[in-house]
This record gives sequence, structure tokens and C-alpha cells, in this order.
Amino acid sequence: MSSTVRIANQFLTVDVSSLGAEMQSLTSGDGRSWVWNGDAAFWTGRSPILFPMVGKAPNDTLKVAGHSAPMAQHGFARRSEFALASSSETSCRYELAASETTKAVYPFDFLLAVIHSIEGQALTVAAEVTNRDRRPMPFGLGFHAAFVWPLPGAADKQHTVTLDNGAEPPLVRLEGGLISPKRLASPFKAGSLVLDHSMFEQDAMIFPEGAGTGLRYGAEAGPAIHFNFENLPNLALWTKPGAPFLCVEPWHGTAAENGGSDDLEGRPYTMMLAAGETARFSFTAKILA
Repeated sequence: MSSTVRIANQFLTVDVSSLGAEMQSLTSGDGRSWVWNGDAAFWTGRSPILFPMVGKAPNDTLKVAGHSAPMAQHGFARRSEFALASSSETSCRYELAASETTKAVYPFDFLLAVIHSIEGQALTVAAEVTNRDRRPMPFGLGFHAAFVWPLPGAADKQHTVTLDNGAEPPLVRLEGGLISPKRLASPFKAGSLVLDHSMFEQDAMIFPEGAGTGLRYGAEAGPAIHFNFENLPNLALWTKPGAPFLCVEPWHGTAAENGGSDDLEGRPYTMMLAAGETARFSFTAKILA
């Protein structure tokens, strides 16, 4: 049965479930809620961890290292029960180790740790992947955190995503859940994107490269969250049109490319981890107002 750990300081309170090591809530000291509540009328997710793949596999069948098995979108970690490895007032660490169940669909020995920690008004969510196998291990890792849209107290305000690097990264769309090989013009102008629900009528907006390592999601002259990303070169933004949330999704790895390789090893930005090595990925979200 799933359980929940709460971490808190004077500025933030965060609840994290053992199911998927998924953040359930992020509340500031003044009582405002910043993370989507998982209302099933729109989407039951809140902040799932994506592993061992990001996005969909062709025909929902993962092919890796000569092995083939059914796998749902974004992998199995978000539906797996994690073990609580450690916790303190301001940090908790959950772990998922390879098992006979995981090896039946992903034939590698791994350890996935997910750490939530808070300092001041900043939350950091980190994932550490260790290859316990004797061979190189390919995988994708991503975060899928949903934040309320509009932000607290900003129902009448325009919301914008602003890239720290001021770039205009090319856009790709999904075709049947797979990455289109076609690069489209960037919706960013000098690093700024004014959000509108119509942008998501064709599903997620995906920026495979060029979005940089930080961004600001905020309301005009109102509340905002600043993000920093570590080892996460890909970015997606997603919501269901009309839904009151925005997913900020930094990834290392994407869905399979439409018309491209069916194998995980051949996907864009797949991580290849040597035997015995550990890779770390993280995002930090700091509440600015």
C-alpha cells in the first residue's frame, strides 16, 4: 500500500507518495498551492517520473538490447511502488531497484533513486540512475511536473514562459504519439512564449534542443516560478486544452521518432550508462512571489 512523506520548512511544504516517488503537493507558507491536484476530470498525474523511457514506443512495445516487451507511455517507474530509503525534515529519498517484474520488460539491473529536497523557497527534485548491470544500459529519464495555470492569485493575468538563454528553439510535434522528424518554427520570440490553450490542441510542444538550462513560468506582474535543469537537454510543455495546469517537462530522451529506429538505443538523446556508473538529473523550482 502506498504511503506519503511530508517535508517542510517555513516557506514550503511538499508531500511525496511512495507510488512513483511522485510529488503530490507543493504549498507555500502562505497556504497557496502550486502543483496540480490530479483531478481525474482532466489528468490524474501530478509530477510523474519517466523511466526507463520518455514518451511512447512504436506499438507500445519497447525494444532494447535485443529484447522486446509491451510498455506503456513514459515507462513503468510512475506506476511502481518505491521504497523509502531515508527522510529528514527537508528531504526524502525513494528508491526503485530492478526486480524480476521490471526485468521482464526492461532486461537490466538498475537502481533508480528519486530525491525531493527543499531549501528556502526552492524545491529540488533529483533522479539518480545507477547501472548495476555488467553491460552498458540505455534509458531515458524525464520529469513531468504539473503546475497550476493560472498561478495562485493570477486568474486574470497573461502567463508566459521565458527561457533564460533568450533562444528560439525549434518546435517538434507528435505524430501518433511519436516524435515527428519535421522541425517547425519556434513559438518563442527572443526567449519569450505567451501561453495560450490553443497551442496544445496538437498535444505537447517539444523542444529537442536549444531551450537551455533554465526558464521562468509566470504571470504578468504576478507570481512566478523559476526553474533550473541539470543534465536535461530536452524540454516539453503540455496541458490538455482548457485544463488548469501546465506541465514543465525537462527530459534526457524523447519518444521514438516516427519513421526512425524502433530500438531504445536508436532514439534521440537516449542515455547510455556504463556498467557501475551513476547519472544524476534534476530540476529546481523556486517560487518567486
